[in-house]
Amino acid sequence: MYAFGLCIDRHYLTPGLAVIAGLADSLTVSARGDAALRVLTLDLTPANALLLSDLAKRAGFGSFDLAHRSPLRVSRMADVSYITVTTYLRFEFTAAFVRRPYLIYVDADTLVRGDLTIPLNTLEPGELGAVPDEFNPAVGECPALPGVAERWPHLKGRPYYNAGLLWAHTTDLPDIRRGVGRALVRQRRHIFYNDQDALNLWLLHTGRVRPVGAGYNRFEIGRYLERGNWVRRVVTRPLRPDTAAALVHFVGPEKPWQTECPRTDEVREYRMLLRRTLRHVRALGAAHPEPVGLR
Repeated sequence: MYAFGLCIDRHYLTPGLAVIAGLADSLTVSARGDAALRVLTLDLTPANALLLSDLAKRAGFGSFDLAHRSPLRVSRMADVSYITVTTYLRFEFTAAFVRRPYLIYVDADTLVRGDLTIPLNTLEPGELGAVPDEFNPAVGECPALPGVAERWPHLKGRPYYNAGLLWAHTTDLPDIRRGVGRALVRQRRHIFYNDQDALNLWLLHTGRVRPVGAGYNRFEIGRYLERGNWVRRVVTRPLRPDTAAALVHFVGPEKPWQTECPRTDEVREYRMLLRRTLRHVRALGAAHPEPVGLR
């Protein structure tokens, strides 16, 4: 009925493996067998693809496929501090490739804890499910979409959504891709957060969004609190780990698999999952040399 979609390049192979393990943990054995995994990449090798496939099979997923794709020709990378053009591949999933009625797109820098399929129950045809962004809550009140509130005053204060976890009917994927492409061409000056801003421009002008609860894309903010207090001025919820969150998103340049990343509770939880994932990789045998793990 549904497929999980990941976009993984050679820099994100190891965290991609951890996402697969987390997704497996979040589902029952029977649900895993019914679920599909679909991966898009720019540069993974055949050996990398085989490793992902073998881990998906070991984890119990009923279907796996990987394809090489190129991003939209009009893609614009306004922020390249830690993001690559691979981020635009989230718009290259097609119904023919997914081969399921629904696609659940998941970023690779996430810790999956709970069942991500539940929001599909509320998704109407034509809608894209997304979670409001904790650091950029509203148009005109954050760095995202510069100039939009001034150009279209009626959009000021509208919710701004994070693209790290998305729910869609596969029949709507072409509309989303076309809408993002038009935004990148016609409203290019408003792009700051790359593809995420382009997606939000489409959502703002079409209204085709189903807001999903914050617990499905909760930011890990402890790393920021260890560096300064700016997050206290932005985030309105209690500044402590949300143990009930179905997904924790490690936004920003510091990632939990990096040595220099602050050891918050959620980072330690992630690293436990990553260690367990790498044990699965070792169990697959000598055909799969262990990828870069805890650095």
